[in-house]
Amino acid sequence: MKKLTKFLFAFLLISSACVDPFEVEIPGEEQLLTVEAVLTSEPGRQRVRLTRSDRYGSVFEGLVRPVTGATVIVRDDLGKVSFLEEDSDERGSYFTDPSFATEVGRSYSLQIQTSQGAVYSSFPEQVNAVPEINSVELETIRIPAEGEENDRSGVQILAEISDPEEENNFYFWRNGPSVYVLETRPDLFTPRPSDSNPSRDPQPKECCITCYRSEMVGNQGIFIANDDNFNGLTTRIPVGFIEDDGLRFVNTYRVDLRQISISQEAYRFLRLVKQQTEISGSVFDPPPANIRSNMINLEDPDEVVLGYFIAGAESVRRIYIDAAQLDFVQPKTIIPDDCREVEGAQLNPPADWNP
Repeated sequence: MKKLTKFLFAFLLISSACVDPFEVEIPGEEQLLTVEAVLTSEPGRQRVRLTRSDRYGSVFEGLVRPVTGATVIVRDDLGKVSFLEEDSDERGSYFTDPSFATEVGRSYSLQIQTSQGAVYSSFPEQVNAVPEINSVELETIRIPAEGEENDRSGVQILAEISDPEEENNFYFWRNGPSVYVLETRPDLFTPRPSDSNPSRDPQPKECCITCYRSEMVGNQGIFIANDDNFNGLTTRIPVGFIEDDGLRFVNTYRVDLRQISISQEAYRFLRLVKQQTEISGSVFDPPPANIRSNMINLEDPDEVVLGYFIAGAESVRRIYIDAAQLDFVQPKTIIPDDCREVEGAQLNPPADWNP
């Protein structure tokens, strides 16, 4: 338990680390293209997100803007081309056809042409097979929060996998869509002051106490592994963490754990990003560095592009977490309103809800 606490502490509180980052010189006043793309063998509308960082040195440094109006395609090593369509509501996000899925043994490249005519291409990414997740275990993690009355806490997910012996494997774990039972207090509803209610008297609502809320919770860190230490063996490894916000684990929580095979080059990129995020930021640490992408500008190979195009195979394990399984939960967060007023909430459960 102590070992796992230290592991999570690195992700949640950003511990110090000594690393040798992959450094790239960035010309001042340049906007940088960022590519976010993880395409897998799980069929569905899969996303490529394109943004540009604001100019370095400007008062807007650190902000990003969507790259709109681009032509985005995915091409495999047999010449099959898939065109992606930009979402009208989520600008800068380009989606595949719902039937799209990568195939084991194939290689894929991402190609982008911006509205200004710049053409970018990735190096090919080989898709390797991925084993199934044998089982999962849950552990409650508590982390002291300096200056806070209550510890921070959450659920650590550990997966058991049987690694293939014939090849060197690289793994990447992500949290997929999640749904949980949301409980609120409409009986405590108090409207904002108005001419008709200047004293803000409570106006309890009759409905509704319980809803089902959907969210993409993220993974509170980067969970990756290579099989150097467990090649051909069955192993148990931390693959995710979901923080308790006082709402998620009041009742029942569901999440899809995604296990993705990635290339050695993608693993190296994610490992460097992981190291960068774990730097404490003290005066003794190296300055943050940008890590080179596998995307290049075909007319200007020296241009720095951020992000990475990943293509892999995927296995999914659906997990239901009941509050009774946890030995510590956060105090319940009170929402004094109809649960249907909360973003992402609906009255009825998903059709495939089956705790």
